[in-house]
Amino acid sequence: MNLFETEQRIEAAKALVAAQAELMHREFGRAKAEIKYDGTRVTAADIAISQAIQRGLAEKFPGDQFFSEELAPDDMPVPVTSRFSWVLDPIDGTNNYANGIVYCAISLALLENGSPAYGVIYDMARRILIHGGPGRGVWDGERQAHVRTEPPGSLSLIGFHSPVEKHFAADGKRLIENFKIRGLGSSTLHLAYAAIGLLDGVVEHNNRMWDIAAACALLPDAGVEIHYLTPAPFPLREFTLKSPRVRYVAGNKATCEALFGLIAQQ
Repeated sequence: MNLFETEQRIEAAKALVAAQAELMHREFGRAKAEIKYDGTRVTAADIAISQAIQRGLAEKFPGDQFFSEELAPDDMPVPVTSRFSWVLDPIDGTNNYANGIVYCAISLALLENGSPAYGVIYDMARRILIHGGPGRGVWDGERQAHVRTEPPGSLSLIGFHSPVEKHFAADGKRLIENFKIRGLGSSTLHLAYAAIGLLDGVVEHNNRMWDIAAACALLPDAGVEIHYLTPAPFPLREFTLKSPRVRYVAGNKATCEALFGLIAQQ
């Protein structure tokens, strides 16, 4: 394996994501949101960031595949055939972004043979780049970071969004009864914040693969376990905008055991 090829891509990813921060801040709370084919929201800023990063990657790495939440919808899945591919969520937390709520992020994942090799996340709320990957550490800006190691307790902070499927509402009730809940409106940030020690754990029912691809790259070196309650999205074999929702718990080992025990109750 040519490590230089990977390092080239990591440096390019950090530069391309950081270059979109100015546009992201400029349009924050101003960009008009429209409803997409799947009922989610999109702004012109989402499209502009997606196009700029795609263009930059294509110029540098023309043989790589590029996948974005903001690609034109297509009924046909696209097989992942290249060694390196990219998964982008140009603004994770578009509802927040359009309404002037700061918890949103640019999320770019480098995949190697379909598995997350490096993640680059621009955390708009804290104006900082979170990045890392297996064997390369996890960085919160210039600070090396890792998961909180304490066992879970009543003061633990758990990232959790209200589930789309209402039959999961009981999970939310049990979590609220046992922990402090934070619903930031950005799945990328929930998982990234667990990786850098700002949250103790995460329970998610609503994610799509592109919501978490970059953050998943952070988990091994941060010491975060992730346990999927639906089929694991990685290694990615094909990309489709109609991919099913991903459910999981994440955190240190003890936290995952506690979370899984709560949501597995009938």
